[in-house]
Amino acid sequence: MSAVIKNPGKFQMSSSITLVTGLMAVVGLGAFLVQLSTDPHRAWSSFVLNHFYFLTLGLGGIVFAAIQWLTNAMWSAPIRRILEAFSGYLPFVVLTMLVLFYGLHHVYTWTDVAMVSKDPILSGKSGYLSPGFFLARNLGAILIWIYFARKMIGNSVAQDANGDFQYTERNRFLSPIFIIVFALTFTMASFDQMMSLDPYWFSTIFGIYMFAGMLYSTLAALCLGTLYLKGKGYLDGLVNDNHIHDIGKFMFAFTVFWAYIAFSQFMLIWYANLPEETGYYLRRFNSGWLGLSIFLLVGKFLVPFVFLLPRGAKRSEARLKKVAIFMLIAQWIDVLWIVQPEFFQEGPRVGIFEILIAMGFLGVFIFLTLKFLSKHNVVAIGDPRLEEAVSHHHQ
Repeated sequence: MSAVIKNPGKFQMSSSITLVTGLMAVVGLGAFLVQLSTDPHRAWSSFVLNHFYFLTLGLGGIVFAAIQWLTNAMWSAPIRRILEAFSGYLPFVVLTMLVLFYGLHHVYTWTDVAMVSKDPILSGKSGYLSPGFFLARNLGAILIWIYFARKMIGNSVAQDANGDFQYTERNRFLSPIFIIVFALTFTMASFDQMMSLDPYWFSTIFGIYMFAGMLYSTLAALCLGTLYLKGKGYLDGLVNDNHIHDIGKFMFAFTVFWAYIAFSQFMLIWYANLPEETGYYLRRFNSGWLGLSIFLLVGKFLVPFVFLLPRGAKRSEARLKKVAIFMLIAQWIDVLWIVQPEFFQEGPRVGIFEILIAMGFLGVFIFLTLKFLSKHNVVAIGDPRLEEAVSHHHQ
């Protein structure tokens, strides 16, 4: 490897970062407990919203990293470790899944035995929509994700020591297996945790809709993580404007992809006009939900589309940072738009407690991501493609 490539080492985790993220987590937990005693519906709706939102960020990191190994991508070598770091959050998802199971009867109507026994539709689904089976398959999916993440990231970290190409080959072998398993298990988790909030509604596109949203937010988080570490000097000489440009292009691409999938799901349901399908959108186009539905069209799609369209915008760190923050908030609102109408049909509920609970989850995610980077090199310094990636440029 060229001598000009300097190992930036591990992230120096300051006590102030630990203190701030710890306070965020404690305040978020306190807000959840307080709201749980005063308004359980709002507490549990906030919990399931943030549980799934941050699950997708942790999982999205290893999914996009696997895509890089699968496609033998060169450009991403200096920033791939950031994606790997996101998966440090996945073990925490085991805990949030167990907490969600504890509050299952507050979240999902199909847990009401009396209601199910009187409803032929829910009775027909009771074999699948049962608390024990729900927990078993969702915990199983999380453990599978953690297993693949540790195997592939373990190879990546081991490669730092000697640059042996066999570790890359191992991950190129594991990646397609993981992607197939991920596609099946994430679709199942999306159906279970999000779609079954309304056990009468169904959409065969819903799994890929959630996948589009996952990469939409993961790429925004990757952008912020890259710019943060670059600003701290960890990526000096390793990441240039062309890498930033490529991240911007992916953010733009998945903005369009999300809009395409969202429109496809809506258009098919609108055209078929089946009562068992249209109720989902009717709830979201009436009362206080119409404004948020319009935001998803104008805000989540058009704003990043317009601001990321020019070439110069994708090379401007200041603009990318603002757009990335906006995209993360927009995706959070999208998940809220999926969750809350099943609890509050008259309109959204976003107050200080919802914000504090979200901040608590965010604190845990930031801490675990940076903790990962404090234990391993910030850059996959042993990747044999790193030297070429450092010289990466656009024609």
